[in-house]
Amino acid sequence: MATIESIVSYLDRELDVAAFPDDSHNGLQVANSGVCRRIAVGVDASLAFFKRAAERKADLMICHHGISWGDSLKRITGLNYRRVQYLMEHDLALYACHLPLDAHPTLGNNAQIVRALGLRGVKPFGMYHGRKIGYRGVLPQAMPYADFKQRAKGVFGNMVCTMDFGKRTVRTVAVVSGGAAAEIAEAGQEGIDVYVSGEANLMARNLAEEYGINALFAGHYATETFGVKAVAARLRKRFRLPVEFIDMGIRL
Repeated sequence: MATIESIVSYLDRELDVAAFPDDSHNGLQVANSGVCRRIAVGVDASLAFFKRAAERKADLMICHHGISWGDSLKRITGLNYRRVQYLMEHDLALYACHLPLDAHPTLGNNAQIVRALGLRGVKPFGMYHGRKIGYRGVLPQAMPYADFKQRAKGVFGNMVCTMDFGKRTVRTVAVVSGGAAAEIAEAGQEGIDVYVSGEANLMARNLAEEYGINALFAGHYATETFGVKAVAARLRKRFRLPVEFIDMGIRL
């Protein structure tokens, strides 16, 4: 057993939540009575996730996408009321970490993805809100783009969209998880061979063609499971608590 305060204090320091300008109010968004015996982690703070966490008797939930964004909780009515009511009735605390979890050099979504893809010489990439939240690197040796696509499928489990306008043999790769289609422009400007992100859009398709770059979009959800899984492993070891990743099975 641990206290919510001790876990929150550790996460705030480790993820450096105060250093990031963000629309998300990162950190503890909803408290509970103060005790933590079990933790559930996931991508989205939805009612469906809350119910799955409660079924597993979690005391604390850690999500990439929380429920407090800008003035989104200005009025506790409608869906806001249902969410907050459920959390309070089940004594569930909610911790959210958005951009800091994208950018973290070891636990972050993008750091975990570049490691899974086998990239070397990794450097920050992807300027967003004044901070670089993604990473770029090089494959140990050049490989056919078709083979890289197969490697990516092994990492993500599903491939939503590919935009094949670049080299047939690739070496340099840039990664920004989630809804970062616009950052393909930075990859094009830097001469990257393959850009990897989550959510595709029409603008990205046109930019890929104009820059002559390959792009893989593996789904917003799929690319943002990596960070919370890494946090789960870290907390399990540090606090010796059961910590479970709850996969909601989303394919978008």
